[in-house]
Amino acid sequence: MDPVTEPAIFFTVDDESNGTRIDRFLAERIRECSRTFLQRMIDLGNVSLNGATPKASSVLKAGDKITVTIVENQEERLEPVAEDIPLDIIWEDADLVVVNKPAGMATHPSFGHTTGTLVNALLYHVKQLSDTGAPIRPGIVHRLDLDTTGLLVVAKNNHAHWKLAEQFRQRETYKEYRAIVHGVPNPPTGTINMPIGRNYHDRKKMRTRRDGKEAATEYRTLERYGKFSFLALKPRTGRTHQLRVHLSSRGNPIICDAMYGREIEAGPEFLRTGKRVRGEEPLISRQALHAARLSFRHPSTGAICAYEAPFPADFQRALDTLALT
Repeated sequence: MDPVTEPAIFFTVDDESNGTRIDRFLAERIRECSRTFLQRMIDLGNVSLNGATPKASSVLKAGDKITVTIVENQEERLEPVAEDIPLDIIWEDADLVVVNKPAGMATHPSFGHTTGTLVNALLYHVKQLSDTGAPIRPGIVHRLDLDTTGLLVVAKNNHAHWKLAEQFRQRETYKEYRAIVHGVPNPPTGTINMPIGRNYHDRKKMRTRRDGKEAATEYRTLERYGKFSFLALKPRTGRTHQLRVHLSSRGNPIICDAMYGREIEAGPEFLRTGKRVRGEEPLISRQALHAARLSFRHPSTGAICAYEAPFPADFQRALDTLALT
């Protein structure tokens, strides 16, 4: 079968990434692709470094130019299989499952992540899932980004799927997130109303743009810690990367957001002072965004179902360190 080639992605290596292996550099920035997948792309010649073909172990220098052309083979569009992957199941009944998704787990298979996803784990632990959607997304009513943690509701049958999906479409569900961001939002409480659309120069990213789709995010500052703030976020709409794009566009990007932020990891000294320390052991190495609360009407009984998910260890470590500032 003929491969499907996506537009090229371009990177310029920054000072902080000087001395980093190219496969690690790319894995930290193209988070929807696994490091193994990117290593294969390098081996196949789909990555260039300053116009030449590198090895996966090639070490980068500040100012290096990288071009990546991701090729998706038709053969990789596999039907998802059950995998014995641990799941944090918050609630389960005959109609639905509520899970607390960890960081680094894609919601469903896609190119670059054909295994190890939430769907693969659900097929092992839950067995029966709705099939009203695409074959690679059984049971999936809504999604979280790869490195966003927290609550997801999954449908076990088509009746539940239709009922839950309609609630999400009508904005009848309640979702509340927690985030650690740069700076202090001004005002400390408010609503960001900025349309969001695809980035003109990078199809994997989103951006605020006048001709984008309506997008609104309510935010509330819970704590201020020196150069950082701890926020509660409530999305009124459900655009791709909405919270991350909105906060970044306001000058308060989520810490460790490799796509929309300023750094890829944060250690104790960075969180205390805002200054980067080379070689510091990171406390968190992914965007500090957690889907903490979720509520909806049960698809069969109509009763309000409300759930909370505790902070994952890396998020809690970051908060504990900030509390000492």
